[in-house]
Amino acid sequence: TSGRYFNCALMTGGAVKCWGVNSSGQLGNGGIANQTTPVDVSGLPNTVEAIAAGGFHTCALVGAGAIRCWGANSVGQLGNGRDERQPTPVDVIGMASGATAVDAGISHSCAVASGGAARCWGANGSGQLGDGSTVDRAAPVDVSGLASGVTAIAAGGSHNCVLTGSGSA
Repeated sequence: TSGRYFNCALMTGGAVKCWGVNSSGQLGNGGIANQTTPVDVSGLPNTVEAIAAGGFHTCALVGAGAIRCWGANSVGQLGNGRDERQPTPVDVIGMASGATAVDAGISHSCAVASGGAARCWGANGSGQLGDGSTVDRAAPVDVSGLASGVTAIAAGGSHNCVLTGSGSA
């Protein structure tokens, strides 16, 4: 996956390595120095199933469906209830298990949660979190009208799309 000026790779065996610009800790190695070769993301188990890079943050789907994110966090895009950057992975509030997918936009993140619900967090100036507001959220909120049946989610710059089990988008 590629963010703005950085890349991350999901390795065989479930580990994650990242490289490139690291001004917000988006490489997840505990520092903010740029890296010209891949470095290990600190504190992730070797059970990562998927990764997603946003503008300056990264998220991972881990093990039994937990979501962990790291990097820039000025508008809550890490979902940990705070607004300061985190150079190592942090738990997303309410996403400790059951998630099946994760994606990241420029400054927001979304996941398919337990039961097929769509949940998003972070920047919301264009209503991209789908909760009927334009208020940034530092913790996941339910996407209105998508409490179940979602099978995939894709986060764009300031928008999202989902695929439902019935095949509609």
